[in-house]
Amino acid sequence: MRSCKDSMLLYAVTDRRWLNGETLRSQVEKALKGGVTCIQLREKEMGDSEFLTEALDIKELCSQYNVPLIINDNVDVALKCHADGIHVGQSDMNAGELRHIVGDKMIIGVSASTTEQALEAVRNGADYIGTGAVFPTSTKDDASDVSIAELTEICSTVSIPVVAIGGITKENTLKLSGSGIAGIAVVSAIFAQPDIEAAARELRKLSEKAAGMK
Repeated sequence: MRSCKDSMLLYAVTDRRWLNGETLRSQVEKALKGGVTCIQLREKEMGDSEFLTEALDIKELCSQYNVPLIINDNVDVALKCHADGIHVGQSDMNAGELRHIVGDKMIIGVSASTTEQALEAVRNGADYIGTGAVFPTSTKDDASDVSIAELTEICSTVSIPVVAIGGITKENTLKLSGSGIAGIAVVSAIFAQPDIEAAARELRKLSEKAAGMK
């Protein structure tokens, strides 16, 4: 099992809807400067060739900052860009099948909204769990609601890091304190902000508190 807990503290998921004329690379670099500890590249509407070109560029940038790059649900792109990991949902390939394809070194993350799903992911060899939505969110229409009590149960049950996701902002991050999370995953709380670097810096401090590091 690959140790990735330290990388889960402030996990930023990209979303092109907030580019506003800026490049994704520029936005990701601002987030990295602000202290994000992991980048997930998520492109649901992009063709594989364009996705790979983008992934190679973002991988090179993440390597400069010594921050892992996780590819969302595209095994070919993850392998070809030499990503550090891949993240899959409940409707995607399970972690066990994925492990046979990507090998032992790549980080595998799995979305889970119940303890049963989380335990199944662990049995299949996942390295971390993404759990949510812990707060209402407009980013993912199909996100399941997970109460903080359910999040806490998942954290206390599984042996791998759990990252909370869904509707997390600077205003509600500390509500997750004591749940046992390794960190938070955010989208708009960083990439939709007018000052991405400052937003990331503030969330990094809040996540450290919520994860019990301060």
